[in-house]
Amino acid sequence: MSKELYRDTRNGKIGGVCAGIAQYFGIEPWIVRILVVSAALFSAGFLVMLAYFAAVLFLDKAPAEMYYRAEESREHTVKSKPWQAGQSPSEVIKRVDKDMARMEEKIRRMEGYVTSSEYKVRREFRNL
Repeated sequence: MSKELYRDTRNGKIGGVCAGIAQYFGIEPWIVRILVVSAALFSAGFLVMLAYFAAVLFLDKAPAEMYYRAEESREHTVKSKPWQAGQSPSEVIKRVDKDMARMEEKIRRMEGYVTSSEYKVRREFRNL
């Protein structure tokens, strides 16, 4: 699967360029933002700003299905280094707890239906 560079407007601040670059390289967006601001302040600021706005114009926005796929297949990954993309351990625990509560509620609803008299009546009608 080839990775493509997109503007990540959902996680971006101005044009989504820094967030897109961070997503492409698998690092946190704040790292890229610090590098861009530092380059603008301490070197050729005009060229950095020109390159940034050129990227806003020429890079495509990330497709909507890319966000949906990412949410569907999102794994519980803990980042081992602060600059890596991922979730902190506390965020992973909260997400796992939320997922487990959602699954437990589904199981409760299924158990309630299977043990109800409505289920037994429907099963008897199907067996006729």
